[in-house]
Amino acid sequence: MLEMILHYEIMQRAVLAGMIIGVIAPLIGVFLVVRRLSLIADALSHVTLSGVAAGLLLQKYFSFFQSVNPIYVGMAFSMIGSFFVEQLRRLYRSYQELAIPVILSGGIGLGVVLISAANGFNVDVAGYLFGSILAVGKSEIWSIAAAGMVVAAVVFFFYKELFALSFDEESAALSGIPRRWINGLFIVSVALVITASIRVVGILLVSGLITLPVAASLQIAKSFRQALWLSVLFAQIAVLSGLAAAFYLDWASGGTIILVSVAILLSVLAIKEGSRRIRRFFANRPAHKEG
Repeated sequence: MLEMILHYEIMQRAVLAGMIIGVIAPLIGVFLVVRRLSLIADALSHVTLSGVAAGLLLQKYFSFFQSVNPIYVGMAFSMIGSFFVEQLRRLYRSYQELAIPVILSGGIGLGVVLISAANGFNVDVAGYLFGSILAVGKSEIWSIAAAGMVVAAVVFFFYKELFALSFDEESAALSGIPRRWINGLFIVSVALVITASIRVVGILLVSGLITLPVAASLQIAKSFRQALWLSVLFAQIAVLSGLAAAFYLDWASGGTIILVSVAILLSVLAIKEGSRRIRRFFANRPAHKEG
């Protein structure tokens, strides 16, 4: 692993981008999972797909947009979609999960229309769908780093507010926390994470990197803060191991990272179940009486 990092600049950028995403994706994912809104990542990722398709379409017909990275258009779409999600959650206070299928279906529909208008898929769209971390350029590294700093700052400075809103939103609002403003800031952070993660795991797999490390950490964590740190640790293991495997085996990096994340989750579940059975075995074992 160290050898490939030292000898290949492309791997240096890939590892740096992957490690940044490996921090901010589960960092946001913990709050999403606790809020039972993890599928919002899927919804916004498909809105991002529409933005990327729109960016590619603009590049095709307008020379001005040739120098504009489609990811930036996808970021704009994702942020707009995040505000729609929050607005729908307020309108359907008793059915907040309804915002997810509405945005998800709208994002898919718009994406399909835009892609068909550009005469179907091409290699660029496929790269955005499934990830192409080895193609991360210097400008994209700066974009990922900027998104990482913004998301990390939001979590650091508003940790107590996000924690309170995640577990009991109504009580948090009654205690004086500006629910609407904090929720808006949080959902924009989700959009930033999704956009920044596109090159690492792709639009179709980004929700896996946000939720799978969190799912593994929640099985063994003793507290919310411990779950947060464990989820970041599991994400880093998945990213670095996935990149190494993808490099040496010539596999798709995004899919490999997600498969490693799934393997980590299954391992944690197996170890926890095994330890539970061992404890139960010794607990039910009759004590030997001394003669």
